[in-house]
Amino acid sequence: MSRVSLEGQVAVVTGAARGVGELLARKLSARGAKVALVGLEPDALKEVAGRLHGESGHWHADVTDHEAMARVAQEAKERFGKVDVVVANAGVASGGPFVDSDPQAWRRVIEVNLIGSAVTARAFLPVLMESRGYLLQIASLAAITPAPMMTAYCASKSGVEAYAHSLRAEVGHRGVRVGVGYLSWTDTDMVRGADQDDVMRELRQRLPWPSNKTYPLGPAVDRIVAGIERRSSHVYGQWWLRGMQGVRGYLPGLIGTVGQREMRRFADRLEGMRTGLVGAGGAADERERTSTTGAATERE
Repeated sequence: MSRVSLEGQVAVVTGAARGVGELLARKLSARGAKVALVGLEPDALKEVAGRLHGESGHWHADVTDHEAMARVAQEAKERFGKVDVVVANAGVASGGPFVDSDPQAWRRVIEVNLIGSAVTARAFLPVLMESRGYLLQIASLAAITPAPMMTAYCASKSGVEAYAHSLRAEVGHRGVRVGVGYLSWTDTDMVRGADQDDVMRELRQRLPWPSNKTYPLGPAVDRIVAGIERRSSHVYGQWWLRGMQGVRGYLPGLIGTVGQREMRRFADRLEGMRTGLVGAGGAADERERTSTTGAATERE
């Protein structure tokens, strides 16, 4: 597919304070796009906006909040005149055995990664229909293959993959293209946060090559940018992920067998594992929810 120049395009990136979202915003800006940054860390978003080349704006909003995201969509349209690209990138993760998992953290992963993506699309689809634009949903290797001790994350990323495929069929005739972006373990705060737990790190290192590596962020984001320029239906942050699509039907059985063996190996080390949200982004999400809950309590 031929590439669409990003010069003068308006791109919205959620989860833009760090990691994939932050670097993606910088690379889109470097190609001439005007960028709207959305996230939970206003100070960090302001810093990111200050490093961009062209026009930009930043909005403090929780992607699971319908009213807040509708406001962002309206204000971004008013500020820039249009919206051409929306990247639903915001995400959080938790790890550990499901039976011992923190119910609130488990639910929050689903809320941010799946519900938040739907809220983002609901808010921006009207303006994307006007511009005949492109919605890119960031999924994961976790959408292609299950993994032990990642039940919430795998469920959420499988969900957004299916949701985006369904949405593509609904809105294509309105001129909106929908893509799904797949990333393996990429060097972000989220992955580094998960690796702070010895069991999670060692379990991941025992995965078969090439899924046992951590990949640099830059090349992965370059592939995402190229996918945006092509309005691709599928975007792969690492070259080998495309090949995983052809064998994904066999993976649940394989992971089920291998995973049981590895879980037996780690059984005596599972007690007391941290089961909350991981990484700096997870910490920011927990702070936001704590402050929001506190403010609501004070009003009551």
